[in-house]
Amino acid sequence: METLLFSVLILGVTGCAIGFASGFFGIGGGFLMVPVQYWLLTSLGFDPTLSLRIAFGTSLAVIVPTALSGTWGHHCRRCVLVRPLLLMIIPGILGAVTGAAITIHAPGRLMECLFGVLLLLAAARMFLSAIPTGDGQIRQNPGLYLIWGFVFGLVSGLFGIGGGIVMVPVMTTVLGIPLRQAIGTSTAFMFCSAATGVVSYIVGGMGVPGLPPFSFGYVNGMFWAVLALASVPFALLGVRAAHTIPPEKIRLLFVLVMLGMGTYMISGIA
Repeated sequence: METLLFSVLILGVTGCAIGFASGFFGIGGGFLMVPVQYWLLTSLGFDPTLSLRIAFGTSLAVIVPTALSGTWGHHCRRCVLVRPLLLMIIPGILGAVTGAAITIHAPGRLMECLFGVLLLLAAARMFLSAIPTGDGQIRQNPGLYLIWGFVFGLVSGLFGIGGGIVMVPVMTTVLGIPLRQAIGTSTAFMFCSAATGVVSYIVGGMGVPGLPPFSFGYVNGMFWAVLALASVPFALLGVRAAHTIPPEKIRLLFVLVMLGMGTYMISGIA
């Protein structure tokens, strides 16, 4: 009983943190949810590779309601760019399905290292690039959005994240989208790609032996409920904060978070 209560407490605190991060940074919070869930599951004695897949799948399932809440908040502030979003959705869905299929069959330790490297590269790119201010700098080439939509979806499916931790740096540094609009559009994209990835993880994990109780494929219902209930209201608080804090400070916080979690994943969390 004490172990269960401890797990619920840890998940609840994590849910509040990732909800705020989702609204504030335009990311799904998988960079935090995945390590925490992985640690809890392995501490309970579950196989590390199985634990990582469950952490990825459950993380995506939490991102669905959290991203929906954040999307509404950003939309009310006119920070969701509809045309880029529509161009990226279909290739993003295809990428999410592809990424989930790869992860289901890939070695766990390999995915940990790749996830960490991805975070470090995204942090470096964002830190070294100037913050665009808009004023006609947004790229208008539809092909760019189609290509990057697939990449964002692939990253989402591979690592159980919404993709925002990669999307926001790319949108600001490659596509020329102002930071707050990049955050809002990223949040809306995450809702679509995460929902698709969740289905893939559920189907891919059906009938797998050794799953924790209350699991639907590679999505754990108990972990999802605690994380989602805590994250959704805090996503709206994050949206409010993102529209009051200067973009330069948002970027610095973003970079520091990615550096910390990237180093943590590469060093080995088992």
